[in-house]
Amino acid sequence: MPSPSSATTSAISSASPAPDDAARDFIRELIVEDLASKRFAGRVQTRFPPEPNGFLHIGHAKAICLDFAIAVEFGGRCLLRFDDTNPATESPEYVDAMVEDVRWLGFEPDEIRFASDYFGQLYAWAEHFIERGLAYVDDQHADAISAGRGGFGRAGTDSPHRDRTVEENLRLFREMAAGDHPEGSRVLRARIDMAHPNMQMRDPVMYRIRLAHHYRHGDRWCIYPTYDWAHGPSDAIEGVTHSLCTLEFRDNRALYDWFVEHLPQGEPGCAGDRPYQTEFARLELSHTVTSKRVLKRLVDAGHVDGWDDPRLPTLRALRRRGYPPAAIRDFCAFIGVARTNSRHAPELLESFVRTELNAVAPRRMAVLRPIRVVITNWPADDAGIPVVEYREAVNNPEDPSAGTRMVPFSGSLWIEQDDVRLEPPPKYFRLAPGREVRLRAGYFVRCTDVLTDADGSITEVRCTYDPHTADGRAPDGRKVKATIHWVSEAHAVPIGAALYERLFDAKLPGERTGDPLDDLHPSSQQLLHGVAEPAIADIGPGQVVQFERLGYFCAEEAGRDRSGPLVFHRTVGLRDEWANIAKRMQADDRAAAGTQPKANAPTQ
Repeated sequence: MPSPSSATTSAISSASPAPDDAARDFIRELIVEDLASKRFAGRVQTRFPPEPNGFLHIGHAKAICLDFAIAVEFGGRCLLRFDDTNPATESPEYVDAMVEDVRWLGFEPDEIRFASDYFGQLYAWAEHFIERGLAYVDDQHADAISAGRGGFGRAGTDSPHRDRTVEENLRLFREMAAGDHPEGSRVLRARIDMAHPNMQMRDPVMYRIRLAHHYRHGDRWCIYPTYDWAHGPSDAIEGVTHSLCTLEFRDNRALYDWFVEHLPQGEPGCAGDRPYQTEFARLELSHTVTSKRVLKRLVDAGHVDGWDDPRLPTLRALRRRGYPPAAIRDFCAFIGVARTNSRHAPELLESFVRTELNAVAPRRMAVLRPIRVVITNWPADDAGIPVVEYREAVNNPEDPSAGTRMVPFSGSLWIEQDDVRLEPPPKYFRLAPGREVRLRAGYFVRCTDVLTDADGSITEVRCTYDPHTADGRAPDGRKVKATIHWVSEAHAVPIGAALYERLFDAKLPGERTGDPLDDLHPSSQQLLHGVAEPAIADIGPGQVVQFERLGYFCAEEAGRDRSGPLVFHRTVGLRDEWANIAKRMQADDRAAAGTQPKANAPTQ
């Protein structure tokens, strides 16, 4: 048996519990029991089976992490299998993107497979089902088939074609495969039980006629298997032991078992213990949609700038925004594996992103809404040109090995608009007339004058600096209550900064009207034109940097249009919003339990 790849092992080693962890989830408990009973002869094999008709999103990340983690933890294998059974919506572009996204997330499949490669075997098994009286060709229209299935608590009605002879069914099925019948005129259905309490078991469709070009097999096939018919038998062909699915497939489990149990004995994939399906809760976030249909509407209508728009939940969008794959893996491990669906706050995911980036992201100073500061007592050389001094700044206080950099400082600087007020409100400690602050890696400066335009907007700030505060401290022991960042005007590098809000205003988009697009945030993206220190040139495409006091920003990826200044996408801010949300949740829990703390008591 091939051993798990080192890349996969490394990716999950810190994010997944060990198999003997006392707190392991119910899926891992099942696998431990299977190993103890020698089921599957001690093998563990999983698969991640996306349909290549779109791009992977954050919901898929949980399934990817679980499938690959299970395989590695138990010394097994995990395959990436494309369930490419619908020729109308699938393409190589999606296949390539999904392989890339899985690898970006930190996992290397033991094999890459395609359900379409099993079309010949699936067809042969379908004939086997017909020969055993387990399947029949139905001439009814799709609407009639749907109506005939009945409803919950109401039995369905048999198709008038349900009792065709084996010979007639074989002839018609072969004619369907040969392209002798028009699309939609006939289907192959499993012959199970039209009164079964599980609606999925009421003679489900196994094959439909699709006169469409398949991206891998061209026009070889005129009939295509349904997901349910391809799912279990494909698992059996590949030797999958544990078929892990999200909860929406719970009712399909009985059909999965029925198909697998009736495969012919003794053929490849049909010997030994049969695979079985287990369901777990999917990953869902508030203020987010992951429906491929809705995401496609957003892209097609121009509400977002493609499938990698940083406001989207697709993995390539999260990558472009600067989300580290390790943070996504840690988030998936933290929320765990449950049997009931729940919705998580995006701030929880962001807290993992922030924690990861805090440890690894280099620091740089950037000003996104610049206001000029002129230091009136800054020295000049004999020619009257302001002196340039280089200040030493720490690259990452969390990582001493990252070292320091030299930042140019002179008599004219840019600072943030928010860092100066003509009339400061209470508890505002930054620049204002007569107010003194510390400049990051610089000196103490005191505001002596503020210039405004006709509308009263600040246009320039005049300051003096204290040359005795080069080490960030005043010799006389005086203190300042604020430290602000800056960029030397003469050395400033123009940049663009894309700031993002939630794409949707509503916690559950579409809950109010039924259409998620009715809850779109009217201004979820803002592009600012700012400046940064020269060392911003050291930040490579796709690398995340912390703009001091502003947040984490990801440099635009390579290959993008660079006709203007380099654009940085805001990944997350510096403030941990999840901490506040968690406090409110704890307070709500206490209130519900009748143990809410007193008004002035701490909440944690």
